[in-house]
Amino acid sequence: MGHAFHAGVLTGLAEATGWDPRSAEIVVGTSAGSLVGALLRADLSPADLAARATDAPPEPLPGRLPRDRPPRMASPGTLVRAAWPPFRPVRPGALAAAVLPAGRVPTELIAAGLRPLFTAGWPARPLWVCAVRLDTGRRVVFGREGAPDGVDVADAVAASCAIPSFFEPVTINGARYVDGGVHSPTNADLLAASDLDLVIVSSSMSVAGNRLRPSLDLPARRVARLYLGREAARVRRGGTPVLAFQPTPADLAVMGLNAMDPARRQAVTEQAHNSTIRRLERPDARDRLELLRTGRADGH
Repeated sequence: MGHAFHAGVLTGLAEATGWDPRSAEIVVGTSAGSLVGALLRADLSPADLAARATDAPPEPLPGRLPRDRPPRMASPGTLVRAAWPPFRPVRPGALAAAVLPAGRVPTELIAAGLRPLFTAGWPARPLWVCAVRLDTGRRVVFGREGAPDGVDVADAVAASCAIPSFFEPVTINGARYVDGGVHSPTNADLLAASDLDLVIVSSSMSVAGNRLRPSLDLPARRVARLYLGREAARVRRGGTPVLAFQPTPADLAVMGLNAMDPARRQAVTEQAHNSTIRRLERPDARDRLELLRTGRADGH
């Protein structure tokens, strides 16, 4: 659902503004967003992303995998370090990832399609891929200065997409990594000091609006919205406007509760596209769109 939502947002944005997301100065991706971001840097257009989400036949999800041993915590050391002086605070999602049993589904099914696209190495234009190091619970941003060296895009994206207790953690340079969403589904705070004209956020895991019917995923979506709000505030304090796209109640009705359901991809892409068009008709969005038009005129 994340890929489908992002594809719908980007096609709606490109259609309404004429701006090509491939020209973004910096692309930050988390979980499904890391895959979409990598595909943008591989020169796939929003229309290509939408076709990928809607035209490919649904792939069956892996069935229940047999376990050859009882489930164990993925990283008990993280729990110990968080609870033992000197305390090393980690976010609740990262702590949960350490406590849950490690997933069993290989992430190579994610990485395999990217490897042929990045044979020349990391893209020249900035692509920041967010994951969480399982033994420390800390965020790692592959592709950014200070990140581990020698990591290819496919492995970084696989790590960013390694949903705890579903996908296997991804081992890179001897360390295990899981989905960057356990730190934050958006990680927009990374752009707080980047001196950009506009930050655009596609946030598939949060929720727009306050008048919502109760649902099983609503508490988690409200937490994701809280994180996004704080991150956007940091970016705005640095002088950069933020335009965020979050699922509306109508979007959520189409997305359902199973984020891994491939049968809903086309409907979600189309719904997110339509919601984005409507979002861009609002006065606050139109003001920010002027920044995109100005940037194109200036060659940015």
